[in-house]
Amino acid sequence: MGGPNLEVFKFGMYILFPIGWMYYFGTNLDKKFDVPGFWPKPEETNKIPRDREELMIEIERLKVQRLARRARRLEREAMEQEVGRVKTNVESPGER
Repeated sequence: MGGPNLEVFKFGMYILFPIGWMYYFGTNLDKKFDVPGFWPKPEETNKIPRDREELMIEIERLKVQRLARRARRLEREAMEQEVGRVKTNVESPGER
């Protein structure tokens, strides 16, 4: 069929193709695959609190945020209950 030269060629392709592929995609990554604005700037990222005072400030901020969400949820639930009561009151006289 092919002979020894074909086998040497196939072996060389089996070895060099993955190496060439890795070399192509492994060099100049900054220039080939650079997408401007993909990574956030340091001022746009979350800041992790490092010392005790920063932790306390962050905990207080999260607490205020949680309480505000709770107040909005309770207000919304109260309005839904009120609407439900009004709706049942409106339906009740018509059924009599």
